[in-house]
Amino acid sequence: MRQENKSLLIKYIICFGVAALITVMVFCIQGFFTDSAAINMQILSDGFTVSGVLFVLFGGMLYVSEEGALLGIGFVLRNIALAFIPMGRMKHEKYADYRERKMSERKKSGDHAILFVGLAFLLIGIVFTVIYYVKFYTPAV
Repeated sequence: MRQENKSLLIKYIICFGVAALITVMVFCIQGFFTDSAAINMQILSDGFTVSGVLFVLFGGMLYVSEEGALLGIGFVLRNIALAFIPMGRMKHEKYADYRERKMSERKKSGDHAILFVGLAFLLIGIVFTVIYYVKFYTPAV
């Protein structure tokens, strides 16, 4: 197995382990195996959905950051800091130059392990939610 495939597999395993840990923590907090099957199905749905949503949001934020959408915030914060440093305005550069420099320094990872693991856990949570609503849900009248 090539080194890059091995490192990608390790990233997926670590992401899966962290997502599974978050899921188990939600199970423990809500008291899994202590109530009826309907409550346990809700807890299963909650555990997988929470970890899935967290990973999807974090993966999306990493993707947006990789594309350079947050460079403007860094540029503004840098200029604010330079305003308080004596002779800091001497280091001022235009936003276009700043963006070009930062994008050239950036290396693209190309893997989205966090996003895909989050989508998988979110899909499992949605499946458990559908099972709960089909099997156990009775609307209050």
